[in-house]
Amino acid sequence: MFGRGMRLLAGAMAVACLVLVGPSAPSGAVSGRALPVTAVREAVPNRVMTWNICNPCNVSNVGRAAEIAAYAPQVIGFQEACVRDVERIREYLERLHGLVYHVEYGTVLQNWGRCGGLPWSPGAFGQAVLSAAPMTDRAGAEYPDGGSEDRGYMAVTTTVGGRSVRVFNTHLAQRRQEDVRADQVGVLAAEVARYDRAVVLGDFNAVPDAPELAPMWELAADADPGCRPSPVGACEPTTDWQSKFDYVFLRGMTPLEHSVKSTSYSDHHLVRADLDLT
Repeated sequence: MFGRGMRLLAGAMAVACLVLVGPSAPSGAVSGRALPVTAVREAVPNRVMTWNICNPCNVSNVGRAAEIAAYAPQVIGFQEACVRDVERIREYLERLHGLVYHVEYGTVLQNWGRCGGLPWSPGAFGQAVLSAAPMTDRAGAEYPDGGSEDRGYMAVTTTVGGRSVRVFNTHLAQRRQEDVRADQVGVLAAEVARYDRAVVLGDFNAVPDAPELAPMWELAADADPGCRPSPVGACEPTTDWQSKFDYVFLRGMTPLEHSVKSTSYSDHHLVRADLDLT
């Protein structure tokens, strides 16, 4: 009887702990509950997004996933992305929001300080693309000169709005490195020019009328219809310091709707565009 009583008491205490603490999950997400297997949502088929998710910023990947799920884009490009963070965001999008994405990486840096891991096995850092449709023909390159930190671009072919689209994702050199960015834009623009229909996502670290962005403006228009490479253009800021650094450049298609949403999870805003590919 004594042994049975102790087992009952231990069981009761375990239940009480679960009630107080909640189910466990990675990254401290104790309140997240997985959706039923059948609760799969469809992404908005003609919606693309770009987001510099800020690193290192020590913020919740559960929260990042929730911000993305509110818009359910077909394609999203991340910059300043650690592979481990992207894996968790992708997991939470599926488990908590029913959104299933494929992933491709364009990492250019192995950095223990930014992305954790062990000094002899650091995490990978750079860009990533999530797409609700499969991706093919992944390509990517590190720019010959990254400036103060290695930088590069990646590209994939996927489906947006029912059409095959080449999607580029990039992160250019940091501010006050105009000459470096000019060389990087030259490399990127030469690749984009090969495609009649392309979306170029990224953090360009330059305002719209910066001279180094001229080759991109010659090839494509920004999804923000009021934004042009002119000091008088009505470009909506995309950063906490009220500058437009983040772009959705469109080649061979036009925007239907555009929005910029500030977020507590990054110093860059989340930029979204719905596209007309007809």
